[in-house]
Amino acid sequence: METKTPKGPTLRQLQARFPTEESCLEHLKMVRYGAKHTCAKCDREAKYYRVKARRSYECEHCGYQVYPTAGTPFEKTRTSLRDWFYVMFLFTSTRNGVAAKRVQREIGVTYKTAWRMCKLIRQYMGYVDGDDMIGGADGQPVQIDHAFVGGVDKQGHDDKKVVLGMVEEGGNVVARHLPNRRGGIVAKTVAANLKPGSRITSDAEHSFGVLGYMGRGYQHTILNNDAGQWSRGTANNNSIEGFWGMLKRGINGTYISVSPQHLQTYLNEFEFRYNMRRHPHMMFDLLLLSFPRSQAR
Repeated sequence: METKTPKGPTLRQLQARFPTEESCLEHLKMVRYGAKHTCAKCDREAKYYRVKARRSYECEHCGYQVYPTAGTPFEKTRTSLRDWFYVMFLFTSTRNGVAAKRVQREIGVTYKTAWRMCKLIRQYMGYVDGDDMIGGADGQPVQIDHAFVGGVDKQGHDDKKVVLGMVEEGGNVVARHLPNRRGGIVAKTVAANLKPGSRITSDAEHSFGVLGYMGRGYQHTILNNDAGQWSRGTANNNSIEGFWGMLKRGINGTYISVSPQHLQTYLNEFEFRYNMRRHPHMMFDLLLLSFPRSQAR
């Protein structure tokens, strides 16, 4: 019997869980410090009490303060935590991304503020997703492919950006923005993300020819797509094509245009969403649980 994928939280559930600014800050304090923790100044186990007019809590013994928002996307911002939580909810409840214009319209901030919020959330999604290597001799086969993001700009110049995608069948994806498709760049990127001994499937593009000669024990199956060869035994590129479809729907449909200097943060967003596809109910909480422990001040 097939198990259904659990659904993510609804907006009403989010609003009931975080009805006030105080409830948002208290949640951050609890997930980052707990009800008690050892004070960095007096070295005593202590409860921490809210400091009025500041986003901080102080030690019950010596008054030493900790800031739950330090080291998070919410640090050094005057935008309310409720608004931040809502935008993070949007990012984890949609498949195709969240445009800054939508954020501007829905929470009433400037476009500059909305764009910065979206950028920081994408960066943080990449941090949470991590950079674990995939594949390996004991892992599932890895499908590799290039995609082009963009098109012709208003001046008529070719504005396509190269993206290399690597997805473990039934597992995680890694997507990297490359400066070009040369074999040396491909080899360096693959070596940084695929474990030795990985079984690799790709099309017959010339730059992938280096994979079998890298000294890392890769087993490389080549599919000649130009000749209509889309599978070879159990080898195919269905998973990576599925990821490209999701990425391009988001880039072309939601974001319209993405500059080269920011493309990787967009890839981080879609990586996180793809890798959490079986656990959408955990996406929002995972973002709130995974902040690095802030430093007391």
